[in-house]
Amino acid sequence: MGTTNASAPKSAPKKNQSKGFTGIKSGFSVIIGCCVIAVLIYLFVFGHLSHFQGGADQSVQFSVFLPADVTLDPADLIGTVYKGGFVVPIIWTLFFTVIALAIERFFAIRNAYGRSSITVFVADIKKALAANDMAKAEALCDKQRGSVASVVRATLKKYQEVEKDDSLTKEQKILAIQKELEEATALEMPMMQENLPIVGTIITLGTLMGLLGTVLGMIRSFGAMASGEGGADSSALSTGISEALVNTASGIATGALAVITYNYYTNKIDRLTFCLDEVGFSIVQTFSATH
Repeated sequence: MGTTNASAPKSAPKKNQSKGFTGIKSGFSVIIGCCVIAVLIYLFVFGHLSHFQGGADQSVQFSVFLPADVTLDPADLIGTVYKGGFVVPIIWTLFFTVIALAIERFFAIRNAYGRSSITVFVADIKKALAANDMAKAEALCDKQRGSVASVVRATLKKYQEVEKDDSLTKEQKILAIQKELEEATALEMPMMQENLPIVGTIITLGTLMGLLGTVLGMIRSFGAMASGEGGADSSALSTGISEALVNTASGIATGALAVITYNYYTNKIDRLTFCLDEVGFSIVQTFSATH
């Protein structure tokens, strides 16, 4: 019987090890995939000859850099975007990366929250602790799953272990429970914050790439003014300014999306951390009041 009871608690935590989708571990692979998609769209969609004046009469195939002997003016906005040059697929790569990581974080953090409302779960755990019903608290953790449930389950296990250990003082037992809570939380936090530093970097990088595209477009515009004989080439001037403004808009849109994504998920993680602190405090207070 002693062997059976000792092995029973060990099987319960293993049930919680299956946490479902916890996120993509390699953010670099996401960036590479988004880069490939961005370049393909840039070359084969935005670089199609139909988006340039007289393109139907040309037999050339566009590449990232147009052939030196081919000078076609954009026929629409898509052609203008394409003429923005190599900066365009770079900005798109950043933009697609933010979208991909936003979707990835959505499922990962939703899984971390568990199957039901985290607020209801914390309230139910506090009620079970107030009634000193550890079996019910463990059952709630097994039903909820997610990061909060995993931390609570590990803390409750330590609670039961120190409760039976007569060699420790009450203060030592409380410290052991608090330490277990902190360690379990530290193991969960990296999973929730994974890939968010990439999004945080894109906040600045996206804006800088848009600024770079703006500068390059303005250089081409002033070059057109300088090369015009008897006056500036109005067509080349307007095209250069359009390219600059398009790159500016793309960079700002990328940075704005990154800011929204980063702040949204950071707030979600902060809320989850607050729930962990609240339920952890309840466990410690319950032990302190009942022992």
